[in-house]
Amino acid sequence: MINEILKDAETRMKKSLDALKVEFSKIRTGRATPSLLDHITVEYYGSQTPLNQVAKIAIEDSRTLSITPWEKTMVGPIEKAIMTSDLGLNPATAGMVIRVPMPPLTEERRKELVRVVRHEAENAKVAIRNIRRDANNDLKLLVKEKEISEDDAHRAEDRVQKLTDQYIVLIDEMLAHKENELMEI
Repeated sequence: MINEILKDAETRMKKSLDALKVEFSKIRTGRATPSLLDHITVEYYGSQTPLNQVAKIAIEDSRTLSITPWEKTMVGPIEKAIMTSDLGLNPATAGMVIRVPMPPLTEERRKELVRVVRHEAENAKVAIRNIRRDANNDLKLLVKEKEISEDDAHRAEDRVQKLTDQYIVLIDEMLAHKENELMEI
């Protein structure tokens, strides 16, 4: 019973960490990465389709992405989707290839992105703490129903706390890495 609660808590904490990694990958640094365009969708035969399903996205150099649509008719809609996205990018089209240069980040924009990153990290920490609370509540419920002893519950709560501390440290490490990445010129 206790092991199931601990496994569930750890699984949920891993998912929270993975979600944070996805959020961090969306926040751009000065470098060009294909994951930057992951959340952009394009109108394709009447439905919204992720950009990476209608075109090949590649890194041309450290500051430029190149997008090659599978169909010639998709050049315009892809260009429009990138321009209207919240990324502030201006694509340039040359025939079938769309090049997306990454503008250098200003100091003000870097600091703003650091604030966003810290906010995302704090949300992840809150999620981890909520998982800890849920696990501890489940343990208290087992004690109340006399399925486990109070000593077992306290030992399990200590294990949940160690797990929580471990994931908080991982989040702090990810945050420090992303902040360094954002602030390097």
